[in-house]
Amino acid sequence: MDKEYLIEKWLKDELSDAEKEAFKKLDDYQFNMDIIENAKHFKASHFSEINNYNVFKKRYDKQNTPVVKLNWVRPLLKIASVVVITLGIYFTFFFNNLTKVQTLASEKTIIELPDQSQVTLNALSFIKYNKRNWDDNRSLKLDGEAYFKVAKGKKFDIITHDGIVTVVGTQFNVKQRNNYFEVTCFEGVVRVSSDTITRQLMAGDSYRIINNIFSQNKTTSVIPSWTNNISSFEGVTIKEVVAELERQYNIRVTFKNVNTERLFSGGFIHNNLESALISITQPMNMTYELSKSGQVIIHGKKN
Repeated sequence: MDKEYLIEKWLKDELSDAEKEAFKKLDDYQFNMDIIENAKHFKASHFSEINNYNVFKKRYDKQNTPVVKLNWVRPLLKIASVVVITLGIYFTFFFNNLTKVQTLASEKTIIELPDQSQVTLNALSFIKYNKRNWDDNRSLKLDGEAYFKVAKGKKFDIITHDGIVTVVGTQFNVKQRNNYFEVTCFEGVVRVSSDTITRQLMAGDSYRIINNIFSQNKTTSVIPSWTNNISSFEGVTIKEVVAELERQYNIRVTFKNVNTERLFSGGFIHNNLESALISITQPMNMTYELSKSGQVIIHGKKN
């Protein structure tokens, strides 16, 4: 039977026995009965008076409108999923274009950048740059030592832990090791900034900070010697010299009775360990032991 027909007859108390049975089977039967039951406990005002079936039906439909529960978790999850997807696309796109090059001990390599600039990376060194936006942002991060031949163009930045080197088109060397930061310009002009010290270097100028002590020197070389497999030093502690020896030969050196802060000027070659050890120890009046396993002990002068 028609639902509205049954409700109308129920309100008029005109249901037959068969219609009463049909009315009881309605899915909202109990809801309708509750309306009448609860109404007994209230005094009707002229504002709530039910004049006829049509008025009741309007109020009934209003009462029977499904309540929409606001689930605040679901919208947040949707927003979060959009953010995660967006970040995922961004990082995938960005880092897929991030180029990293790292050398091992006793290894050197040459890298050509997107603008044909060239980087020669010394042993145990690392560079990182974004090739996607290279034309708009010529910059890279360096940890270690590298020789740069920069093609002319927009500003070129080398970012290190100890300072920033800025150029346009030139040739220069950057060395950034533990408590050691040095920039040497071989051609063109280089601007170096480290903490509060900023300098503009011309060809032949060298900028150096060792253990927070700044100095500026000159060089007559046209390229860094290490690119020709020779490490050279001017007034550098023996500790730093030996650290470079370890990087070039992939060895470990132990000192005995040595003042590692003594300054050394000279150099060593990269293809003969014993010759390199002699070049370091003899000028400093030291000796060395070299085991078959490659372990090295450098001895100072005994008192």
